[in-house]
Amino acid sequence: MVFTAEVFIIIRWSKSMEMHPKISIITPSLNQGDFIEQTILSVLSQDYPNLEYLVMDGGSSDTTLGILKKYAAKVTWISEADQGQTDAINKGLRRATGAIVGYLNADDLLLPGTLKKIAQAFINHPKSCWVTGKCRIVDEENNEIRRPITVYKNMLLGLHSFTLLLMTKYVSQPATFWRRESLESIGYLDENLRYVMDYEYWLRLYSKSPPVFLSEYLAAFKIHQSSKTTSTGHRDIYVDEEKIVVGRYVRSRFQMFLHNAHRLLMTFAYSVMNRGG
Repeated sequence: MVFTAEVFIIIRWSKSMEMHPKISIITPSLNQGDFIEQTILSVLSQDYPNLEYLVMDGGSSDTTLGILKKYAAKVTWISEADQGQTDAINKGLRRATGAIVGYLNADDLLLPGTLKKIAQAFINHPKSCWVTGKCRIVDEENNEIRRPITVYKNMLLGLHSFTLLLMTKYVSQPATFWRRESLESIGYLDENLRYVMDYEYWLRLYSKSPPVFLSEYLAAFKIHQSSKTTSTGHRDIYVDEEKIVVGRYVRSRFQMFLHNAHRLLMTFAYSVMNRGG
């Protein structure tokens, strides 16, 4: 049998796609012009050959649209009114065509090499529906902060169990990806939730199967003055939503007690760190 150059190209392309399953990343956005370009570059600089990147903007009035137009050749974006962050993420997930999906907020970052590590993890674990790894916490200048919290979460990741996840959200959203086919079995994010929609989704995924845990740093979660959960008012709403979500999955009063006790402990720890700057 004689193979033409075109056939060899097709064979090489097919093998490349097997090694690099298509990954779709969704970034919900609203007036994050100070940060979104860094976020976009952290995705595009992955140099992943089978990437679909979608930005779902809620109608920004700052510099965001100018930045999105700058990267229009590599980023699919839509700017229109939505019902908030969770709605924007779901809109992106419905448009996504990748075998693997995840979302990255407009002020967070992927670390170099993350997408290739994620792809390889799914290839190595074909029956697993989600993968998660370590995540740094950084400030506006991308300096690492709150290292004790990161160390603690990494310890829980290493021990991971559904009971521990009920006690506290140790899975970091920017460092977590799942198979798109899971959307068919467990659905999309709960649009009634504004703050803990990711936590509720991890509990839903874990109810199906435990994640593959990568003991590597995959992303950075940024904290700044305009962060969604920075203010005390937002924190209180966050805690209330979290209790509602955990209540859907706890199997005993003791599990709920552990969650509430741990929440008090973490609230105290964060308040001490915030006072320390």
